[in-house]
Amino acid sequence: MSQKVLLNAKEVNIILHRLACQLIEKHNDFSNTVLIGLQPRGIFLANRIAKILKNDYKVKNIQLGFLDITFFRDDFRRSDKPLEANSTHINFLVENKTIVFIDDVLYTGRSIRAALTAIQSFGRPSEIELLTLIDRRFSRHLPIQPDYRGRQVDVINDEKVKVNWVENDGEDSVYLINK
Repeated sequence: MSQKVLLNAKEVNIILHRLACQLIEKHNDFSNTVLIGLQPRGIFLANRIAKILKNDYKVKNIQLGFLDITFFRDDFRRSDKPLEANSTHINFLVENKTIVFIDDVLYTGRSIRAALTAIQSFGRPSEIELLTLIDRRFSRHLPIQPDYRGRQVDVINDEKVKVNWVENDGEDSVYLINK
């Protein structure tokens, strides 16, 4: 097994700031926009984006939630091991709001489809957008594309993209792993 660095800590930081600026350009004061990180790995990216918006760009109205999609996935019964659900934390209304789903890697699109189904339990948003750090371009099973992407990579199916966050993995980095 070999791995190649796709993004180092400095590059991740630059991309996070660019994504935050793109969100500000579109949503201005975030008065009608909420950010929702998809469990489990999207929460690290969502927390980082929210922190940058608040601390570096002084956006005051950031509403951040986390959505568990475990039992909304179409493949959740295909695993031999028992599933462990994550927790959902959405303590605001999504009705008539613009939601920005945040996930670390867009691969087949199945997680996003599950998130679209799961969010319906919380109301009917006016619009849903997608922000991803990594877009695996040739791996899509569903017609889903990000509105905001950090980096687009061409990855063949037996390769894996691994995103590390300093809060969880000790470093900010993105690796391409050959199995």
